[in-house]
Amino acid sequence: MSAREALEKAMEADLDLVKISPTAVPPVCKLMDYGKYKFEQTKREKEAKKNQRVVEIKEVRMSPSIDVNDFNVKLRNAQKFLGEGNRVKVTVRFRGREMAHTDIGRNLLVKFAEDCGEVATLDKEPKLDGRHMSIFLSPKTAKETKK
Repeated sequence: MSAREALEKAMEADLDLVKISPTAVPPVCKLMDYGKYKFEQTKREKEAKKNQRVVEIKEVRMSPSIDVNDFNVKLRNAQKFLGEGNRVKVTVRFRGREMAHTDIGRNLLVKFAEDCGEVATLDKEPKLDGRHMSIFLSPKTAKETKK
């Protein structure tokens, strides 16, 4: 039908004529209450935003010469962060001559990732960036824990 007829029908029904696809030939239109549509759309967006959760990145720092008990404390903290649903960045800082033994730091990070294996997955392999070597751990999803 013509645009004029459609507009008259919309006015009779006390609705708005909304162009769905204006570039199509002929243009596609719909009769609707546009104010109600916009209200419902913003309501859906607010609901989606309310259910959304921001994932933070927590950092755990240590040195290559860390003792067993200190390592276990850092491990428990990281597992707590992962349990809360946050990502964890584990960093080993090398000072002075420790730079000659980066393999010790790499082994430490790999052991840390293995110990967190029940609750986390390793995102990136250990990477040396200047005097810091780091890995990223992400919490396992419900699907991954069932496997």
